Amino acid sequence: MKKILVVDDDRAIRDLLKEKLENSKYAVITASSGEEALAICKDSPVDLILLDIAMPQMDGYQTCGKLREDHAACDMPVLFLTGKELAPEGVTEHCRNLGACGHISKLSTLKELLAKIEEII
Repeated sequence: MKKILVVDDDRAIRDLLKEKLENSKYAVITASSGEEALAICKDSPVDLILLDIAMPQMDGYQTCGKLREDHAACDMPVLFLTGKELAPEGVTEHCRNLGACGHISKLSTLKELLAKIEEII
């Protein structure tokens, strides 16, 4: 079973994604911050990290940068999640620069999210 780490500071989003992904036959771990995600990735490799961009203290971009510095986590695929209206070209450029697989809106349908996940893993 493929394992996904969902990182978001919003508990409702984490819980919703966890429920939907587990119903789609994925094992899911959640983290509420970039720091927590880094600690989890050191101890438990995952097949995909769904990473919120806008988080306090350490945002998704900073978290991804730190993951890329860690030899244990440097190859884990990252898909950024965003709930904000961001300039798509700016997000795409950040994704490319950080070696992420791309980004998807939190407003996407479950079908769209699952299709993107399948494409990556």
